Amino acid sequence: MIHPLSDCQAQIPESTKVWQFCVILPNAKIGENCNICSHCLIENEAVIGNNCTIKCGVQIWDGLTLEDNVCVGANVTFTNDRYPHAKNADWKLEKTIIKEGASIGAGSTILCGITIGEGAMIGAGSVVTKDVPAGEVWVGNPAKFLKKI
Repeated sequence: MIHPLSDCQAQIPESTKVWQFCVILPNAKIGENCNICSHCLIENEAVIGNNCTIKCGVQIWDGLTLEDNVCVGANVTFTNDRYPHAKNADWKLEKTIIKEGASIGAGSTILCGITIGEGAMIGAGSVVTKDVPAGEVWVGNPAKFLKKI
């Protein structure tokens, strides 16, 4: 199901739902049985696994990979450039990986060049500045270890 008010230029599996006002660029890779809520942008070099949920207001930039069963809360902010400047000839894409089964709480910010481990959970509003190991809960600004799951 692709809402008629979205602009999906990529191949979208029939089992994936894309809601209104989404833009998905032509080379994005989108998995089966995903739910991409309204007002999302997915760029060309983004990879979305199977069974992912991307809530409203999320931008998935080039260089970001969501493995299978990832949940991204509303208005999560990802980055792909550690030192952004307009018209930067030295721009360097920094890849970020969100491993299988990880969940990112609403309103969090995820800096580029990191990995959030398998089954990890990021608390709402957290700012993640470094790798998060598998099976851990991290919260705060900057995000810090809270507990094992």
